[in-house]
Amino acid sequence: MVLRLLLLLGGLLRATEPAPRCETGQETLGQCQTIQKAKCVDIALSSCTDVAYTQMMYPNFLDQKSREVIEYSSEYILISVLHNLLQGECNPDLRLLGCSVLAPQCEKDKVIKPCRHVCENLKKNCLPAFDAIDMAWPYFLDCDRFFAGEEEGCFDPLAKLRGEVDVEEDLPSDLPATFIQFKHHSYSQMVSTLKKTASKCSHIATTYSIGRSFEGKDLFVIEFSTKPGHHELLKPEFKYIGNMHGNEVVGKELLIYLAQYLCSEYLLGNPRIQTLINNTRIHLLPSLNPDGYELAAEEGAGYNGWVIGRQTAQNLDLNRNFPDLTSEAYRRAGIRGARLDHIPIPQSYWWGKVAPETKAVMKWLRSIPFVLSASLHGGELVVTYPYDYSRHPMEEKMFSPTPDEKMFKMLAKAYADAHPVISDRSELRCGGNFVRRGGIINGAEWYSFTGGMADFNYLHTNCFEVTVEVGCEKFPLEEELFTIWHENRDALLNYMEMVHRGIKGIVSDKFGNPIKNARISVRGIQHDVTTAADGDYWRLLPPGTYIISAQAAGYSRVMKRVTLPAKMKRAGRVDFVLRPVEAWPNKLLRRSMEDLYDPYDPLELFDPHAQHGQPEARGASPPGREKPWWWSYFSSLDLHKPLWLLKQH
Repeated sequence: MVLRLLLLLGGLLRATEPAPRCETGQETLGQCQTIQKAKCVDIALSSCTDVAYTQMMYPNFLDQKSREVIEYSSEYILISVLHNLLQGECNPDLRLLGCSVLAPQCEKDKVIKPCRHVCENLKKNCLPAFDAIDMAWPYFLDCDRFFAGEEEGCFDPLAKLRGEVDVEEDLPSDLPATFIQFKHHSYSQMVSTLKKTASKCSHIATTYSIGRSFEGKDLFVIEFSTKPGHHELLKPEFKYIGNMHGNEVVGKELLIYLAQYLCSEYLLGNPRIQTLINNTRIHLLPSLNPDGYELAAEEGAGYNGWVIGRQTAQNLDLNRNFPDLTSEAYRRAGIRGARLDHIPIPQSYWWGKVAPETKAVMKWLRSIPFVLSASLHGGELVVTYPYDYSRHPMEEKMFSPTPDEKMFKMLAKAYADAHPVISDRSELRCGGNFVRRGGIINGAEWYSFTGGMADFNYLHTNCFEVTVEVGCEKFPLEEELFTIWHENRDALLNYMEMVHRGIKGIVSDKFGNPIKNARISVRGIQHDVTTAADGDYWRLLPPGTYIISAQAAGYSRVMKRVTLPAKMKRAGRVDFVLRPVEAWPNKLLRRSMEDLYDPYDPLELFDPHAQHGQPEARGASPPGREKPWWWSYFSSLDLHKPLWLLKQH
């Protein structure tokens, strides 16, 4: 009896003791007592060793109390294999986000939650990639449950990918406004320089990313315009792309220098630069292949190899990875009335390995109505223009012109003639083999290849693109960069100004409403351009007299005669007002307008970070099958398989 009273009294005393104090957000995890006594420990999880912090805490947010428990969990296995399951898309972003939950950041024996907005943005971009393999979004990446708002003191687990954790070397504060540091920039230094430049000229510049590389680096663009971030009516869109091949670094550095030059000269009142930016929207993408650049940079400047770093981390050559639309253009060329423009991407293309960098560029081209472009390469000193793929597949060197041969030659010469070395008549210099051609050559006549970016620009969009080989050294020494910049500066500017050649205008109905996707045709040139969302268009043309027509589905065709004088350096304004018709007499036009892009188009349906494997047959019904193909990755888990990943679960 006495013993029972003592036990009862002890129970009452314990019941009156104060409850252990929980850290914010821990009360929902059922682990207050454990975490109260826990300490920060070094991270020992192999898939999380590259996070931006060094210590974590057990138990984690999933109440997993040891390294062994975590490593044998389905959650940990998932983040370890997502790279393969999604073919590199959204990674390492998803892995680092998962690590922030499985190996939570710990400082001074306190856990810090990852930021909710980072989770929400990543889910928005990556959920289609999960849908593509019929996988549900992982429960432990629930943005509301395991993540916190910025007001709660969260951290960004993806900051490292954006180069925000590296420190840029300090420069003297009294440097002139026109100062440019002629050096090789690492990825984080490039990002920092672009952001500082955009901040310095915030009224005319901004930065954005078109997607991520295979290893998760942002593909950063700096834009210059009087209204950064927005397309303006009748203002043409221009782009430069550098470092497509990671070991060809001169183009990357030139675009970093060009960004700084445009900013400082605009502020100083340089009339040429102000006119250019006030009338053009300019996009500079210094590095399309930052993963390859890192490999090449390990060899160091002065290394002039042709292999290491050229390809992406997936071992893909980006300038062979675009859809082959040139073969289709050659097939169509003999068909009366067939168009050699806006050719859709064949479905079979998506069955192969498509680099995320390639897909990001294609999505970029769809989102902005680019007019003119150039890709900067290295290893020679010449300007090449489409087609890059020979008219006869067996011919390695065969002149293969586009319908716009005259315009492409004019564009190529605009760069070559403004470059003091390319325009030099000496045959004993770098690029001397092309002196008799004026420093330019048709791409397929130099050497033929398929899957190139320039041909894709021309055949899938309105954009004309040339390739500039800016020097015989792929990775020159830093002391050579100043000279290289001065050799290319005026050529870079001169080529940008070519975006204002030809004609431009607006296509509208009789009430002034813009007509999107109307076709602008030039008699004698079997290649049309289409109007943008606001009804505006740009058609690059050399001097001459042309018959121009505008047509759109449901409207009658309108034709005009236009003469462009030889000395005219600004685009002529040619507007069209179309009137509706009751029937479409031109069945080919109806078909071409309706099928401008295939309705089952992965590029339209997915964000830049989502990749396709071979698609299922249309109309196929996922329900009814036993388990998806990726289920085998979790076969070792026995009773702990992740049923939460099954959509039908």
